Amino acid sequence: MDLRTLELFHHLAGSLHFSRTSQSCNISPSALTRVIQRLETDVGKQLFIRGKRCVELTYAGQVLKKYAEDVLGRFERLQGELSEDAALSGQLSLYCSVTAAYSILPQIIPRYRTEHPGVQIYLETGDPAQAFGRLMSRDADAVIAALPAKPGPQISFLNMAVSPLVFIGARHYPDILVTDSQGNPDWGKIPLILADKGLSRERIDLWFLENAVVPRIYSQVTGHEAIIALVNLGFGIGLVPRLVLEKSPLCRDIVALENMPKLPSYEIALCTRDANLSNPRVRALWDIVAGES
Repeated sequence: MDLRTLELFHHLAGSLHFSRTSQSCNISPSALTRVIQRLETDVGKQLFIRGKRCVELTYAGQVLKKYAEDVLGRFERLQGELSEDAALSGQLSLYCSVTAAYSILPQIIPRYRTEHPGVQIYLETGDPAQAFGRLMSRDADAVIAALPAKPGPQISFLNMAVSPLVFIGARHYPDILVTDSQGNPDWGKIPLILADKGLSRERIDLWFLENAVVPRIYSQVTGHEAIIALVNLGFGIGLVPRLVLEKSPLCRDIVALENMPKLPSYEIALCTRDANLSNPRVRALWDIVAGES
């Protein structure tokens, strides 16, 4: 049972998706299947229940996942101790939204590259709702994301920015916003474009629930940039962090709407697993962000 096998198993135990793990770990699905089959033979237990639509961990799989986390964490700490006196090298993987990539990373990455030119930075951008999943499945060493109410017991974070959540509409389609006789939004008539999941969706869903509102949801999309694009085309109003709106190429055609519900702001942070702080490449990034805070 080597480290590569444990890494593949641990990733699959987090993703529960053979195709996703094979793509992320650069291994063919058939080869991944053979690795897992050999591992099951070695431990003498079935590790996954494979259904037509889902994959689940067995009890043995859950036990082995904890073992894999311990071994991989120990190896990361060993690498850190062995490289303390040497110039940093290897790869640092980061995950963040497109907006964070061109609004937050420029504050820290140039200094990181100057101080540690031997480190290759691998950046992946995507839906911020996937950030913590990427982190826990070891797809990323660190992520820049909005903090949930409870980040989790294994997560360390450094606050980097605060961004209010704002409702937005297209400047050229003012009639999209329908109000009642008192000037309040008529949620039953306003087409809404919302994130399909993530923190902004959780907060607006909670507001609707607490205020007994049944909204008219026109579209549910992945990513705040997609919300802005659809709002700009006049399909409805949306909800995005102000930072995303300010950095959007469409910002001149979009307006932040007034007299709308006030939702808790986004707290944007650099996040990593506690165990990753023993990785010198992650620690170097952490120290730079801490110094800027």
